[in-house]
Amino acid sequence: MSSTYQLNRRNFLRTTSAVAAAGVFAGTSQLTQAQKSPNERPVFATIGLRNQGAFITDKSTKFADFVALADVDANVLGENVAKLEKKTSKKPDGYSDYRKILERDDVDAVMIATPDHWHTKISVEAMLAGKDVYCEKPLTLTIAEGKLIEKVVKQTGRVFQVGTMQRTENEQRFLKAIALIRAGRIGDIRKVTCGINGATGSPELPAVDVPAGLDWDTWLGPAPKVPYRALPEMRRGYGGGVPLYTNCHYAWRNWYEYSGGQMNDWGAHHVDIATWGLGATDTGPSKVTPVSFKLPVEYKNGYPTVGDRYNSPTNFEIHANMPGDIPLIITSEGDNGILFEGTKGRFFVNRGKLTGSPVEELATNPLPEGAVEAVYGGPVSENHTANFIDAMRTRRKPISDVWSHNRMLETCHLANIAIRLGRELNWDPQKREIIGDDEANSFLARESRQEFEINM
Repeated sequence: MSSTYQLNRRNFLRTTSAVAAAGVFAGTSQLTQAQKSPNERPVFATIGLRNQGAFITDKSTKFADFVALADVDANVLGENVAKLEKKTSKKPDGYSDYRKILERDDVDAVMIATPDHWHTKISVEAMLAGKDVYCEKPLTLTIAEGKLIEKVVKQTGRVFQVGTMQRTENEQRFLKAIALIRAGRIGDIRKVTCGINGATGSPELPAVDVPAGLDWDTWLGPAPKVPYRALPEMRRGYGGGVPLYTNCHYAWRNWYEYSGGQMNDWGAHHVDIATWGLGATDTGPSKVTPVSFKLPVEYKNGYPTVGDRYNSPTNFEIHANMPGDIPLIITSEGDNGILFEGTKGRFFVNRGKLTGSPVEELATNPLPEGAVEAVYGGPVSENHTANFIDAMRTRRKPISDVWSHNRMLETCHLANIAIRLGRELNWDPQKREIIGDDEANSFLARESRQEFEINM
C-alpha cells in the first residue's frame, strides 16, 4: 500500500466525519473543492469491468483514486488495468477474486458492475467489510435480496448508491419531469406508460469450450452450475467482441438465472422514474396483471423446460395497479421512455427528449426557481458518482437509495413472476408478499449454489 493512498484515505475520512457532524448537504461546489486537493479524494475499487464497469470507472476517475480492479476474466482485467494506468499514471492492483479488495483497509468504497446475480453477495460482504457501495442497476435478482441489502445498510450505516443514473444525468430531463409533476403542470396523474423495448430469442446454443482466461465457475457463482454455451457469430457495437448468442458476456441479460430480462434491465430505469413521479417510492402496487406476453421457450410451473436458449420475455404488456388505482403500464411496444398523463395534460420523457404541451408552456411559464434542486434534495451533482461521494461525506442518503430502488424494482420482479406463472398477482406492499399464492411467493427468493452463499 502506497503512502499516498494512506494519506488520501486519512484526509478523506477526516473530511467525511467533519461534514457529517455539521449535518449539511454537500453539493457540487464542495466536491469541486475536494477535486482541487488530491488528499481529499476517496479511494475506490471496481468489481466487474466489462462494459458498464469500465464506463463507470472511467467517468469516476475525476472524483476518486482507483487502487484496485477485479474481474473473473483475465483478459478483461488486464485490459482495464492497462487502460486505467495509462489514464491516471497509477497502476491499480488487479484481482481475480473480489474478496482480496474487501480485505484492503485503504479502500473507502467499491463500485460493482458484475452481472445481476452477483450484486447482492458482493454488496452485502462489502458493507460488512466497512466499504460504502455503488452498485449497478438492477440491484437484485429477487425481492428477498432487496430486503437483505436494506437490512445490512441499516445495520452497518454504509452509504449505498444504486447506478440508476437517470436520477442525476441526461441533462436533468428526468428531474425536470418530476418537477413538472410536483408543480401541478399536468394536474392529477391518471396513467403512466413505460416503454422499455422488447428482446429477441436465440437459436439453440451448444455447450462449447470456455474462452481462455474466463473463470466460468466463478462467473456462475451463486447461480446453478451449467455448461458455457455460445455460437460463433460475434456481437458488434456496444458490448461487442463477444459471442452474440451465449449464456455469458453481454447476453446474460436474456436469462432468468442471471437477470430479469428487459423488464429489469430497462425497467430499473424507467419504472424508477415512473414510481418517483407517482410519489410511490415507499410503497408498491396492489396488483400486477400480465395482459400479454411472449416467452421464447416453453415453461412449466414457472420454470423453462429447456436450458439451451434465452428464456426471458421477448414481448409483454403488464398493468400494475399503483396507489390510488393509477395504472402503470410496462410495455415492449412504442417509444422507449415514459409517458405521464394527467387531468391537465401529458408529457413524454426519455434520455433524448422531454416533450409535450406542459414542456412547451415553460417558455412563458417557467418552473419556480429551485424546483429541480428541490426534487434532487439539494444542488444537482455533476454526475451520479459525484452524488455518491457527496453522500459519503455527509453520510446522508444518495439520490438513488436502496429503499426507493427496491420498492420500484419489486414491481418489475412481480411482473416477471406474473409472466412466468401466466397469471395475475395480488401484492401486499406493507407485508411485501403475494396474497394467497404460495407458488408465486416461492419466487420471491432463490437459493445460492453451495460455496457461493453470502458470508454474513
